[in-house]
Amino acid sequence: MADVGAQSQLIPNLPDDIALQCLARIPRSHHPTLSLVSKSWRSTLTSSPTLYNTRSLIRTTETFLYLSLRINSTFHWFNCWEMGPRMRIGREFAAAGVVNGKIYVMGGCVVDNWAKSMNWAEVFDPATGLWTALPSPIEVRDKWMHATAVVGARVYAMTDRGVVVYDVEGCQWGTVSKRLDLGWRGRAVVVGGVLYCYDYLGKIIGYDVKEDVWKELRGVDKGLPKFFCGATMVNFDDRLCVVWEGKGSGKEVDIMCAEIQVQRDEDGGLSGNILWSDMILVVPNGASIVQCLAVDL
Repeated sequence: MADVGAQSQLIPNLPDDIALQCLARIPRSHHPTLSLVSKSWRSTLTSSPTLYNTRSLIRTTETFLYLSLRINSTFHWFNCWEMGPRMRIGREFAAAGVVNGKIYVMGGCVVDNWAKSMNWAEVFDPATGLWTALPSPIEVRDKWMHATAVVGARVYAMTDRGVVVYDVEGCQWGTVSKRLDLGWRGRAVVVGGVLYCYDYLGKIIGYDVKEDVWKELRGVDKGLPKFFCGATMVNFDDRLCVVWEGKGSGKEVDIMCAEIQVQRDEDGGLSGNILWSDMILVVPNGASIVQCLAVDL
């Protein structure tokens, strides 16, 4: 974290563990400025796992949106990137989900014999740093994955032929109800056990896995446009966050965002309250949203 010696202390006359407690309480939005103070501060703020662990323990981590665009530019709040272990097979347009701290990836195989590949699905364990092939029956395999969602211990993936599901706890593959298969279109997110996406009319709807029924999200029509395409959703601190491409000017595209508090009503329906909605970014014309994630830092 810091070099040995009085001159290398993070904060003069303070032990480094106490100084770390002080730095951990400063919001990440100030980190770029703080990193200019000294080399030891910059090293601690940009690459120290101890700082993140301290922030987690004192509950000062913040959730940030990670937005990837199709213009090969990625807008994020990270200070550095690090190469991770390679998967067993190259992929594009794959499905991925996290269950019990492990990353499950399926489909999107770029090899010609993807249907017969023993590595069509893989699981990554951060504790060991290893990717392991996940056995899968050939009937569930498809090349392209169009959307994915995690509900409980189950990873759902939308393929060309329909939705498949992998039950992590039961180590079993399966199909879903026809109602879910037909109603799920576009990108989706799970908030409070409900899978949200937008229907063919451009309205946000939610699927209750236990009830096997789709319900319209009430109370947001007047504050949001119709999401026919180009919108993605993310769970942002148990709130539904929608990101979409606005009109902008002739040479630019406005990236819009809305944060929605969702809840179950007494009659069993779903309703939402738009906490805020505004433009968060301006990008060159022709850009499109590829993915949006929420990351705790």
